[in-house]
Amino acid sequence: MNRTEMYRRLRAHVGQWDMIVAGGGATGVGVAIDAATRGYDVLLLEQSDFGKGTSSRSTKLVHGGVRYLEQGNVSLVMEALKERGLLLQNAPHLVRNLGFVVPNYDWWEAPFYGIGLKLYNLLAGKYGFGASRILSREETLERLPTIRTEGLRGGVIYFDGQFDDSRLLINLVATAFEQGATLLNYAQVTELTQDGEGFVDGVRFRDIETGERFEARAKVMINATGPFADDLRRKADPSVQPMIAPSQGIHLVFDRSFLAGESAIMVPHTSDGRVMFAIPWHGHTLVGTTDTPISETPIEPVAQEQEIEFILQTASLYLEKKPTRGDVLSVFAGIRPLVGSGESGNTAALSRDHTIRIENSGMITICGGKWTTYRHMAEDCVNQAATLARLPERPCVTAHLNVHGFHPASEKLGHLWMFGSDAPMVRQLEESEPGWAEPLDGALPYTGAEVIWAVRHEMARTLEDVLARRTRALFLNAQAAIRMAPRAVQFMARELDQNSQWEAEQLRSFHQTAQNYVVGRL
Repeated sequence: MNRTEMYRRLRAHVGQWDMIVAGGGATGVGVAIDAATRGYDVLLLEQSDFGKGTSSRSTKLVHGGVRYLEQGNVSLVMEALKERGLLLQNAPHLVRNLGFVVPNYDWWEAPFYGIGLKLYNLLAGKYGFGASRILSREETLERLPTIRTEGLRGGVIYFDGQFDDSRLLINLVATAFEQGATLLNYAQVTELTQDGEGFVDGVRFRDIETGERFEARAKVMINATGPFADDLRRKADPSVQPMIAPSQGIHLVFDRSFLAGESAIMVPHTSDGRVMFAIPWHGHTLVGTTDTPISETPIEPVAQEQEIEFILQTASLYLEKKPTRGDVLSVFAGIRPLVGSGESGNTAALSRDHTIRIENSGMITICGGKWTTYRHMAEDCVNQAATLARLPERPCVTAHLNVHGFHPASEKLGHLWMFGSDAPMVRQLEESEPGWAEPLDGALPYTGAEVIWAVRHEMARTLEDVLARRTRALFLNAQAAIRMAPRAVQFMARELDQNSQWEAEQLRSFHQTAQNYVVGRL
């Protein structure tokens, strides 16, 4: 899978596409897979890299949403629990079962949360990940050896899913490609074209790398641009009212010592109305998240100081070793494209259900929802799009479609586990040249061969693509990512036949972006 082949498909295409999708996150790529597997002709355009926005910045959980049950949204929980089970079934190389412990410090917490989590399990039915149960104080400490012990009575354990979001997304892009879709990153939609009756019938877009401009027509246009959905809606109709109520969430990453066991911590209530998680992830500890309403949607969101302090303070209530700013290895921010209720204020209370809207311009907008439910969202969207475009009716088949890289025992693949069935080929790369198997930095396991693989087979075009989303270096340890950047860019330049000027520009741009992931001392 590479851009050369994608552009070959684009140039070879004759006539209208059945569907054009704008947006290369989980929702858009999910739509491309669903449409392609039904035999529809689909083109997807992403203005930056796949997953640059929301889809690489999640809490790394495949879950039903315990707090949505408390809000009474049983239908969303049941939908998400089913999709959680299907993700584990279809992408076992990237989705794992993880135990979550709710620590109890008051007498009423064990029965209260115990009953709620029993219901959570019952709703999962055959898609359950394991039975919840009440833990003694000793069992809680065995699973969470770094939990605050003062006043600890015990806990409740339940099981949910964990994954690597941007790695799954890249595998989904490969799946869509294998099913016949054409997907382009760094392809910016500059204009929506309209027919004689004012309905959207295509796009004009620009290859950001070369500046070359293209035009493509479609029977139906799908807006899956997440936080930027209103921008594209205004391109079709300047008079539309906003539908996105953006909310920012941030996560802090620490070393493994802050959560030494194999279980995660779930705090059901924080002062901003969200659940807080502390989870083991890629040998580190990830803690989040916040829920902060924002008025703008930058493509590179930055953590606010009050968000950082909120997580540090909340985490210190539950961890024996209280984390400080100096312990933070990386901080990342993401924007949730929530569908507004017409009222400002508490975005934590807004529904996480997805919304599909057929615009007056004939374009379909899909937004909201959760990473976990991307497949079901895509199925709903393609059903609507096929009806609107009067395409032949064909059933959805993605519920039992293996994702690219499918490997039922990826834990046996060592440090290359995240590549699944591609791991043997990455290992061959490591062995093909001296030094290619060596870690680029001692703090992280990523090698030169992984950089080369990302460029050759995963459409990585920039240093940030490689160090943030093909590997997770920037998200795990910003300073280590900065240190490995000079070696990584040399591997990239060789593969892309670029010169030293390109290397210097990539290093400058990456270093500027990486500063957003570094927590400085006040």
